[in-house]
Amino acid sequence: MRILLVGATGKLGTAVHEELAARKHEVVTVARSGGDLRYDITDPAQVADMYGQVGQVDAVAFTAGTTPFKPIEELTLEDYQAALTGKALAQVNLVREGLGHVAPRGSFTLITGILAREPIRTGAAASLANGALEAFVRAAAIEIAPRRINAVSPNVFTEALDGYGEFFPGMGSVSLADVAQAYVRSVEGPQTGQVYAL
Repeated sequence: MRILLVGATGKLGTAVHEELAARKHEVVTVARSGGDLRYDITDPAQVADMYGQVGQVDAVAFTAGTTPFKPIEELTLEDYQAALTGKALAQVNLVREGLGHVAPRGSFTLITGILAREPIRTGAAASLANGALEAFVRAAAIEIAPRRINAVSPNVFTEALDGYGEFFPGMGSVSLADVAQAYVRSVEGPQTGQVYAL
């Protein structure tokens, strides 16, 4: 398969890239500051340009997204808008623009996270964005068939516990290798409208 991997230079993007390449897929990597192509996925014009340059693909996988983390009393409307833009709307637009570039039986794999189902302090904006994306995946699956769409919703990465573990007390963790396998499941498998919670 020819796969467009967006957010390819982060921890998760690197793990997913390595796994897909090991499975003999042709992976076109995109990130803001590295990869085969450099685009800011939060800019709709750049997303359109990206698809124009990449052309047809069999699958699109997204592994990034940013949201602000602050106590709810400090979150501004602009913070919530930033969360929706940086995490949810960027991925929604990736699907919207990609419909004409993904093979008829191709797929989209998006990224949400544990905060959609297990909130933490300072995570209200992230929970909002993740929950919105999961609802979008279920709705989009109905309308874009036979193309497929799924979301990967991981816990905090085991490899990131030193920096983030204190924010997720008693919640466990998941390895990057296991998250990468969920991407393989979404890209190569038959399911659609699924949220793979890890």
